Amino acid sequence: MGLASGLQNVADKLTTAFGTSVSIRYVTTGVYNTTTGSVTTSNADTPVKGVLSDVNLREVNDLVEANDRRLLIAAKDLAIVPTTEDKVVIGSAVYQIIRVVTEVLQGSDITYELILRS
Repeated sequence: MGLASGLQNVADKLTTAFGTSVSIRYVTTGVYNTTTGSVTTSNADTPVKGVLSDVNLREVNDLVEANDRRLLIAAKDLAIVPTTEDKVVIGSAVYQIIRVVTEVLQGSDITYELILRS
């Protein structure tokens, strides 16, 4: 087992043990309807465990706001990397993904850190 796969397993075990249940809502944009003037979208939810925390005040800048949240997910738990077009559902609250930070080792994704805004 290489270092990258070992760290993927560790990240998976830690998020499973200490994380909370969330859903990544993958949003797929459909076609533009000229009659209604709207674009159709479809959602596909993927349940996963993630470690949720608040952002630090020192991280607040032009992109990150003081009330944003951080969600750490093991990359091994997701088949598709989340993007800023997707959302995260925690309980009944739906959060927009503002930023995705991918930790990579030896060409393998280890974790995804998502900055969320309600």
